[in-house]
Parts: sequence; structure tokens; C-alpha cells
Amino acid sequence: MLGLSALDLARIQFGFTVSFHIIFPAITIGLASYLAVLEGLWLLTKDRAYRDLYRFWSQIFAVNFAMGVVSGLVMAYQFGTNWSYFSAFAGGVTGPLLAYEVLTAFFLEAGFLGVALFGWNRVGPGLHFFATIMVALGTLVSATWILASNSWMQTPQGFEIIDGRVVPVDWLKVIFNPSFPYRLAHMTVAAYLATALFVGAAGAWHLLKGENTARVRTMFSMAMWMALIVAPIQIAIGDQHGLNTLQYQPAKIAAIEGHWRNEPGAKGFPLILFGWPNMGKQETEYKVEVPHLGSLILTHEWDGQIRGLSEFPAADRPDSTIVFWTFRIMVGLGMLMLLLGLWSLWQRARGDLYDSRLFLRFAVLMGPSGIIAILAGWLTTEIGRQPWVVYGVMRTSEAVSNHSALALSLTLGVFIVMYFLVFGTGLYYMLKLIAVGPQDLGPERPAPDIDLSGNTPLHERPSRPLSAAPDVSI
Repeated sequence: MLGLSALDLARIQFGFTVSFHIIFPAITIGLASYLAVLEGLWLLTKDRAYRDLYRFWSQIFAVNFAMGVVSGLVMAYQFGTNWSYFSAFAGGVTGPLLAYEVLTAFFLEAGFLGVALFGWNRVGPGLHFFATIMVALGTLVSATWILASNSWMQTPQGFEIIDGRVVPVDWLKVIFNPSFPYRLAHMTVAAYLATALFVGAAGAWHLLKGENTARVRTMFSMAMWMALIVAPIQIAIGDQHGLNTLQYQPAKIAAIEGHWRNEPGAKGFPLILFGWPNMGKQETEYKVEVPHLGSLILTHEWDGQIRGLSEFPAADRPDSTIVFWTFRIMVGLGMLMLLLGLWSLWQRARGDLYDSRLFLRFAVLMGPSGIIAILAGWLTTEIGRQPWVVYGVMRTSEAVSNHSALALSLTLGVFIVMYFLVFGTGLYYMLKLIAVGPQDLGPERPAPDIDLSGNTPLHERPSRPLSAAPDVSI
């Protein structure tokens, strides 16, 4: 396929499946916590808007959760099919970490998900709220184990290599490796921010349609508060994450910055805003730069310097052309998110939060920006780690299975067709649910009596797994 090697195709295939998968856990993490907040506010205030929003967004959560599970299974199988040498070498660390994720987070989520989705009129309010919190906690625990595994691959420690295999000798060091806290915080906050933008876009879209109801105003207002609070926090976390990466993966930072060399006698180095890193010429062409700003951001010193990419062996250099731009896409969208939050504060102060059509259109356009930023950040992280699959320990070329380019081309084509059919249908269904919008479900009905004979009235039974909330009333 297009002259690509088996290694290139294996990487593209894994990148494609992970790119689809990462969307769903991110929204799942954010929506689970959002549902817990909504139910807590409903119990505290008895404002029906919060309850109606819970029932509405629980439908989206159910579909999203299902697609996340399916896409995650495919991704997990690829460790054995396409990356068997990696699994044999590092499975002593990554295998248990992924198993812990299943034994703790997935069972926790699955165990309480049914109660959260179908138990609104079947269990007491306290138990239902507890179930919602457990689902939210499960999503965070899941992220913790997955990011512990990925972070170990980025900054490995706590292991020895015995007979050609990784053997963990200190699990605390394996899990709490140097980059783990920064990656966990960065990804979790990114999930909350992406969900806030997603919910905010839905609210803005309904407001633009003239559906200025209490439920729509509530979800839009909550989303804008979240964007305002979380966007600057994410920028601060990103700065600390960058400093950690500079310490442990300096070649990645040099590639991200498009910084090739320190000129003799020069003090400090500029921040290249735009340009085109040329790997062959070992320079960044057509660059627009700000003097000394790179030094201030990365060393917090006016005259500070970092190693240039040309100082690393050619075989150890990430592709600067790609990560230079994926990083700028992520940062650029982050600045727009901050602008959205500040603009919402200005509109709120003017009493025009729900009526400014220009602002509402901007909020709709920003809806997918959180997901795009997550994808751009993930590409920056993973491509910037190359040519290592376990940084400084195992090269990616040593990890790939012995498959032909033809076989990988065919399976990649099948993946592309099936993913767009299956997950495209799921995304279309979610967007249709969002287009309906939150409905006024009326006053709460008491929980029905338990009928051990199985003769529960039909209107009290869930009709199918995705019917997490009835269409009209409860």
C-alpha cells in the first residue's frame, strides 16, 4: 500500500483503531462525572431541570460507553496480533496493568451501570446516586491504569530485563513512573474539557433553534462555567507536563519545537510559532519566531537553552514535521477554548449569555474541538516517542509481528470500512439523540412495586439496552 513497509502499516493500523477508541473513553469520563453532578444537584434542589438533563445525557452516555467497550476490545487484540514481540518482551508489566483495569474499573462500571441507567424508579434515590458515583469513579480508575501503562512505556522504571524479558521489581515505581502524574492529570482534565465543549455545543445549538428552556439554559450555563474554570487549569498542567517531557524525553521536545541547534554564542532560543521542519535538511524552513520566548516557556529563564534535534543520533529522532504541527493544533485549540470561557464570562456579566447568536455559533463550532485536541495531543505524544515503543529500552521496529505488508494492507482496509460503518452509525445515533434535546419529563412517579411473577407493566420495562431513558416520560 503506497510503498509503505509492514512496520509503517502496523503503526497506522494501531493508530487508526486507537484514534477511534480514544474518543469514547474521553467522553465517557466527562459524562459520567457530569451525570453524578446533575443527580447530586437534583437531590439537593429538587429542580426538575437537573433530573431531566440526567435522563437525557444518560442516553448519550449509554451509547458512548458501548462503543468504547467494543473499540477497546479490538485495540487490545492488536497487541497480540500486530505487536507480539512487544507483548512477549514487556507483557510482564503491561499485561498486569491492563488486567487490573478490567478487574477494578470495568467491573465497577459494569456492576453499577445497569442501576444507573435502568434503576431510576426501581431503587431508592440514595442507592441510585451511589451507583452513578461508582460509574464515574470507575471511569477515573480505568484511566488511571491505562495511563500508568502508557506512561511506563514513555518513562520506564521499576524493572529489570531478565532472559530478554521485562520483569517488574518495584510495582510502585512501575505505576508511579516520572510522567504518570502529569499524563493522568492532563488526560482527565482534557476529558472534562472535551465533554464541557460537547455539552455546550448541544446547548448552543438548541438555543439557536429557539429552544430557550430551563433545561437547555442549565446545561449550556454549566458547560460554559466548566470551560472557563478548566481551560486555564489545563494550560497550567500542560506547561508542567512539557517540563517533565523535557527532562525525560528531550528529543521529543526538540522535535515539537522544531529546534535543531543552538547557534554559537547565542543566548536563549526563540519560540517558533509557525514553520516547516525539514528532516532531510535538518532545519525549520519558513519560520515565524519570537526571540527568547522558547527559553522562557521551557527553561523559565531568559537565556536558557535546550538540546537541539541535530544533537541526537539520526536513528533516535522523532519526525519533527508531524509533531511540530500536531502540537500547535492542540495548543491553538486550547487558546480558543480559553477564549470561549472568557467570552462566556463577558456575556454572562452582560446578561446576554443565551441570546448572542455570534457567541452561540462560536460555541457550536467549538463542540468537536476538545476531541480534536485530544487526538492531536495523543499523536504528539506517541509519534514524539518514536523510534521507541518502550522509551530507550525497545525500538518499535523490534516490537512488530512478522506480517507481510499485503496482509496488513488488507486488514487495514477492512478496519477502515468496518469502523466507519459501525462507529459512524453509533455517532450518527448519538447526534440524533442530541438533536431531540432534553425533554420535560413531568413530575416524578413513585417506584413500582416489585412483581416477582414477572408481570411488571410494559411501560416500566426497559425495551432494549440502549433505551436507557424513555422517549417521552418516566
